[in-house]
Amino acid sequence: MADHHQLSNFIWQIADLLRGPYRPPQYERVMLPMTVLRRFDCVLAPTKPQVLKEYYKRKDTFKDDALDAMLNKVAGQRFHNRSQLDFEQLKGDPDNIDQHLISYIKSFSKNVYDIFERFEFTAEIEKMREANILYLVVSKFCDVNLHPDDLDNIDMGLLFEDLIRRFNEAANETAGDHFTPREVIRLMVDILFDPDDDILTKPGIIRKMLDPTCGTGGMLAEAQNYLRENHATAKLWVFGQDFNPRAYAMAASDLLLKSNDNSDIRYGDSLINDQYENDKFDYFLANPPFGVDWKRQQKEVQREHEKLGFAGRFGAGTPRVNDGSLLFLQHMISKFEPYQPEAGKNGSRLAIVFNGSPLFTGGAGSGESEIRKWVIENDWLEAIIALPEQMFYNTGISTYIWIVTNRKQRHRKGKIQLIDSRTRWQPMRRSLGDKRRYMGEEDIAAVVRDYGEFVESETSKIFDNEDFGYNRVPIERPLRLLYQMDVERKSRFLDAVPHLLDDVQAIDRELGREPRPNWSEFDKLMNALIKRRGSKWKKTENKLFRDVFTERNPEAEGVILKQRKVIDEPNARVWGWFRDAKGKVELMYEPDTQLRDFENVRLTDEIVGYFHREVEPHVNDAWADGDKIRSAYEINFNRHFYKYTPPRPLAEIDADIKRMEEEFMRLLHEVIM
Repeated sequence: MADHHQLSNFIWQIADLLRGPYRPPQYERVMLPMTVLRRFDCVLAPTKPQVLKEYYKRKDTFKDDALDAMLNKVAGQRFHNRSQLDFEQLKGDPDNIDQHLISYIKSFSKNVYDIFERFEFTAEIEKMREANILYLVVSKFCDVNLHPDDLDNIDMGLLFEDLIRRFNEAANETAGDHFTPREVIRLMVDILFDPDDDILTKPGIIRKMLDPTCGTGGMLAEAQNYLRENHATAKLWVFGQDFNPRAYAMAASDLLLKSNDNSDIRYGDSLINDQYENDKFDYFLANPPFGVDWKRQQKEVQREHEKLGFAGRFGAGTPRVNDGSLLFLQHMISKFEPYQPEAGKNGSRLAIVFNGSPLFTGGAGSGESEIRKWVIENDWLEAIIALPEQMFYNTGISTYIWIVTNRKQRHRKGKIQLIDSRTRWQPMRRSLGDKRRYMGEEDIAAVVRDYGEFVESETSKIFDNEDFGYNRVPIERPLRLLYQMDVERKSRFLDAVPHLLDDVQAIDRELGREPRPNWSEFDKLMNALIKRRGSKWKKTENKLFRDVFTERNPEAEGVILKQRKVIDEPNARVWGWFRDAKGKVELMYEPDTQLRDFENVRLTDEIVGYFHREVEPHVNDAWADGDKIRSAYEINFNRHFYKYTPPRPLAEIDADIKRMEEEFMRLLHEVIM
């Protein structure tokens, strides 16, 4: 059997032929499609004569899908090629090799031809022809033995994964768009499968996994590798979707190379062109793009949110348009298998990579907060793992793995575990883009151990779901208005409503121009006067009058909004009912929007007690607006793992400054002398 590492190195060396017309980050445009072509050529070789015979026999009778299915069956694969050429024969006509190679590709079944369309390989063939390297590249690949008798599907998959990784790492600047570091995937997969040993060791067990932002398929491949190493009898059918043509082509090729007959990679935008609309899955992995806006999808996503609610995918809410990562989380949760053990349904588990934004962005009532609230109050959020910085190829920012499931183990119900692995990393010998660190086997094992043991430690904290929730309580204060009539205000008001001249003259004459610190009392007198005069003002005119003839004054009386007889209601004062001086009437004041404040009261804290303790002693005329309280959730990771480092003693700092001054003077003396 051939060694996939040696073959990978050999193919890597062939890439040197591309130097000049291509820059190293562009090598994969040629090398990956050529590897796929060579493998398909080797796989189809034993049945090629039978396929050609059947093709010429049936081509006039059957068309398109029916003919493809028939020839696939003859080939014994999920694809076929009906060209009379193979790789060796392509070398027979160097002058026309470009035309023959394009014809050869077009002779594949539709599923393979579509993949090469996404690779945009015809343009690369033309580019190599113009650079006079096409014949050399094809000839070199003829020397690469990828026959299934010498390289089985598993090793071929490993070879292709290795090439994808190496070419992506060589690209540096674009690797992170479609490639997640292997050790991050390994950690996600380890934790995803950790509680499921009992399920995965059952004879004949089959499980389905989805990655809706699969890129080149690395996460799905790593999950299959993990099961093959640890649960050889379990079968994992993998499904993916991606909107980047080349990434999709690589992932789809990888599946075909491995002969994963029950798996599938589909092309399209998961947010607006869901290729698995009615499917459910047991496991999910994803690394959606960080901080990428969803303006292009906004109209359709918003329509689904408003029209379908929770019957669709985005019922919990929509985040701000500059970051759509939480949309992918909702998309995956909508495909959870229900947890119904009695019906043989074991629920689903999900691991997703986020930056820090989904942890805390958005206040109460915002889309982000409502999505967090929905996930946590349904008890789906199981754990969050903080990764080291500088782990990804295209960003050095903090990243986190969320573990979400609708089948928490009994001891985890109502709990959320935070794991801090930010110090568990090793330095890389050379940087790859922004990636300067990696997690070694021991680092990954330590995180998995923290997760599995589920105990408090320096790197593991366990909380109740409610610990991350709070009520955002509006704190209001009375609007205090001082009324006064004067010539300038009168003129300004009448400029807007000149038809009220007579009424305003009457108010000026009969109610005077003395300042009145009680607007509510004055308002009654003014309305009575207007009524006696037989006038009737519109609401907008009343509002304009108050706006023009009053000003805020902290010494004025509060503007009364409504009143009622005293009711023996507990904590009425907290919710805005104030007894008048006689104690027979309760008043509620109009709030001053300029003085409005908000208090975030933890869900574990009682609002009334908090108000009496933290608000009333400092602002004795305030109240809480109970109708506008909104609950929300946010996770401040740093707060729970912050370690206080005391400053150095002043004497030590002074000594350092003195040493620096002495060194400066010594150096200055050397320059002068």
